[in-house]
Amino acid sequence: MNHYETVFILTPVLSDDQVKEAVKKFEDFLTSKGGEIIWKENWGLKKLAYQIKHKKTGFYHLMEFKLDPEAVKDLDVAFRRDERVMRHLITKLDKYAADWAEKRREKIKENK
Repeated sequence: MNHYETVFILTPVLSDDQVKEAVKKFEDFLTSKGGEIIWKENWGLKKLAYQIKHKKTGFYHLMEFKLDPEAVKDLDVAFRRDERVMRHLITKLDKYAADWAEKRREKIKENK
């Protein structure tokens, strides 16, 4: 299993319950494919640098997870098929990025 990170932007017309439902869908997808969710963050409603589908804002979410490389392709397809997702990016983390992400998580936990 490889270490990955994804950031996805949900359309701003969703209610809080719909946003939670969309995030839960992708969490369930990861666990159903044998993945392990390491960390997740809700960055909230943010202004976009440029309009996407005539929208100026979007709900940002970050997930860090471990997953089989073949299942990552399925996750990409799931993001593309969901009309609530405006953009997404899945990145494989090397050992240095994984170490940095762990330090970042620890710093966030300390500040809470």
